[in-house]
Amino acid sequence: MRVLRAAAELARFAVELADEPEEWRRGLMHRPALPPQGGMLFVFPEAAPRTFWMLNTLIPLDILFADATGRILNIHHHVPPCLPPRRCPTYPSAGAAKYVLEIAGGQARALGIAAGDTLQLDERLEHGTRR
Repeated sequence: MRVLRAAAELARFAVELADEPEEWRRGLMHRPALPPQGGMLFVFPEAAPRTFWMLNTLIPLDILFADATGRILNIHHHVPPCLPPRRCPTYPSAGAAKYVLEIAGGQARALGIAAGDTLQLDERLEHGTRR
């Protein structure tokens, strides 16, 4: 998948696809590391307000919320891990999100990715094929 601004590519990520309820629930929990150009793309059946949290997540992440067209609505930068028994805060979308991209914490700023940029799914992701 790619992140674009005015048709210019800002970044390219090799993502794992989470498009089923169990995958949405598990996400990147218990992962000790994430490659700088790796990530997980959550795809939901419809755009709606979304809220994520970092329960049992071991690494900081950037959480990018995007609408049904792929336009990034907002980004939560460098969200810290959260392990029990600590109470984990939640991170909401700024509107109706159909896609949520989680990448390594700090990558969005380092690559200049901002709200208003666009996520572009490659054909495999659009058709639900796993990498």
